[in-house]
Amino acid sequence: MTVQRFEFRFASRFRWLLALVGVRPGTAWVRVDSDELLIRFGPWQLRTERENVADVQSGGPYRWWRVIGPHLSGADAGVTFGTNTAAGLCVRFVRPVPALLPGGWPRHPGVTVTVADPADLARVLTAADG
Repeated sequence: MTVQRFEFRFASRFRWLLALVGVRPGTAWVRVDSDELLIRFGPWQLRTERENVADVQSGGPYRWWRVIGPHLSGADAGVTFGTNTAAGLCVRFVRPVPALLPGGWPRHPGVTVTVADPADLARVLTAADG
């Protein structure tokens, strides 16, 4: 498998707010290769092995206050990296992974990302050759 990169889709009305915390099109992306899932969201990063991906689920539309920026879910401790309210993809993990804070805590059982093509990311993450 080649390395595939998925850009986030930025809603124009939230670009300035995201830029204030270092999240811009050049610093926000998802990279998938045969061994690893890597998500960069400005200063935040989530890295895990491909084999740690348990399943994926499409989502959206979202309320802006629940998705724009980096968020910790009070319901399940998942993390959201959001740049638009239209659509995203929730990726669930076998073993929770760190993302929001340095030091490896808290660990998140899943991540939601608002990439430009959630369906294509879902296809790549669930492909048998990964």
